[in-house]
Amino acid sequence: VDEQDWQAVHTERLDLISNVCGNASVKNLTHTTVNKFVLDRIFVCDKHKILFCQTPKVGNTQWKKVLIVLNGAFSSIDEIPENVVHDHEKNGLPRLSALTEPEIAKRLGTYFKFLIVRDPFERLISAFKDKFLYNPRFEPWYKHDIAPAIIRKYKKNRLETKGLQFEDFVRYLGDPNHMRLDRQFGDHIIHWVTYVELCAPCEIKYSVIGHHESLERDAPFILKAAGIDHLVSYPTIPPGITLYNKTKVEQYFSGISKRDIRRLYARFQGDFELFGYKKPDFLLN
Repeated sequence: VDEQDWQAVHTERLDLISNVCGNASVKNLTHTTVNKFVLDRIFVCDKHKILFCQTPKVGNTQWKKVLIVLNGAFSSIDEIPENVVHDHEKNGLPRLSALTEPEIAKRLGTYFKFLIVRDPFERLISAFKDKFLYNPRFEPWYKHDIAPAIIRKYKKNRLETKGLQFEDFVRYLGDPNHMRLDRQFGDHIIHWVTYVELCAPCEIKYSVIGHHESLERDAPFILKAAGIDHLVSYPTIPPGITLYNKTKVEQYFSGISKRDIRRLYARFQGDFELFGYKKPDFLLN
């Protein structure tokens, strides 16, 4: 696919979003308010007039590094210490929520805006593994506060001693009353709430939507579209890391009841439809 055709891919993605946003039958799954929660997710680069909405578990750390360099805090991506990237006091990356209403409106209206998405179910598996199984950043509250709270409410077999299982996590996410726990968990829920709740794609007119599955093509495309390709490049993507892993998704969902998966899909349906992800095969029969 050459550059012109890739431009067409991106135009198609934006057309799809505007069509799905206009579809009244899924309105409650695609629309949200641009509240503080959303404004907290959007990072600002005033120097180059760029806004980036953070969708965790979709290679965001690398984009944050790109913006940190553009904002001038460090001169190259390699120089940024890992612990600084997510330290919002030190990384020189302001959030939209720190600005006044007129300042916010002006930037939303005129800046280059983008976000990155990936298959919604694969993202949930990634969040589960990252936060509850491996926890590489050593964030003890996932294991000590959040997991026990989910287990108390959603584990079917209470005698089983294994910690939080993916099945329990799915049941929590698909529960129409998930908000009660969400409030208790605070901002930690950003790792698993919908793209709609994080970035308000029907309310904010994004310039470009990148897909994790085609990041090799999308990253350079985004840098060029934002007019910063001569200043910074996206870090090299290890081969195979962005491919959609159908087998992994099927394995994770294999032991889970159809009812629980359907409820989960019902909650994330807006994400699937807005960004052109197909409903998984195991839900079609």
